[in-house]
Amino acid sequence: MSSTLLRTVPALRGALRASGAPKAAGAMASTSFVRGKATLPDLSYDYGALEPHISGKIMELHHTKHHQTYVNGLNSALQTIAEAESKGDYTKAATVAPLLNFHGGGHINHSLFWENLAPASREGGGEPDGALKKAIDTDFGSFDTFRKQMNTALAGIQGSGWAWLVKDKSAGTLGLVTRANQDPVSGPYVPLMGIDAWEHAYYLQYENRKAEYFDAIWNVVNWKTVASRFEKS
Repeated sequence: MSSTLLRTVPALRGALRASGAPKAAGAMASTSFVRGKATLPDLSYDYGALEPHISGKIMELHHTKHHQTYVNGLNSALQTIAEAESKGDYTKAATVAPLLNFHGGGHINHSLFWENLAPASREGGGEPDGALKKAIDTDFGSFDTFRKQMNTALAGIQGSGWAWLVKDKSAGTLGLVTRANQDPVSGPYVPLMGIDAWEHAYYLQYENRKAEYFDAIWNVVNWKTVASRFEKS
C-alpha cells in the first residue's frame, strides 16, 4: 500500500474514534475500516430551533445537502479503496486518499458540529461550568479571552476551514487549532468544540458579514456536550 494511503487511513481512523462520531462512522474505525457505511446523523433539535442566531434554512441545507454530500463521498471513497485493494491495485487506492480525507473529515467535523449546538432556549449559549470552566480559565485566562481568541482564529482562516477547541492528550491542557477545508483534528489532540467557517454555514443569513456569524454562534453552543467530551477524553 502506498505511503499516502498508509498515512491517511490510520489518521482518519483515529479521528473517527476521537470525535465520538455516530455509530455508523465508528464502524469504519474498526480493523477492516470499510465494514458498514456512514449515515447522516439525526439532529436532536428542529432546523429552526437555533433561530435567530442560525436560520432554519441554513440548518436544513447544511445538514441535508452539504453533510449528506460528505457521507456519500466517504462511502464512495471507502468502496473504491476496498475494491482496489482486493485487486492489489494500491496505486488506484492511493489516488482516492485525498477524497477519503476530505469527505471523511467532512463527516466527522459536521457530526461533532451538530452535537455542539443547542437552542438558546434550552442548553445553548452562556458559559461552561465545572471542570471545563476551570480548564478554560487556567489555559486561556478567562472564558471571554478564550472566545475572543477563537473568533480571531476563525477570522484568520483563509478560504474554508474550521477552528477547534482541543485537548492535548498528553498534557491534558486546552488549546486552539485551525484546519483547512475539511481536514479532521487528529494526532495529539482531541476535538472538543468546533466552529464551521465555510460559507455554507452562514452566507444565506449573514452574507459577507462572517464576523457577525462568529459572534452569534456562541448563543447556541451546547456546553454540556463539550464538557462531556472534555471529561471523557
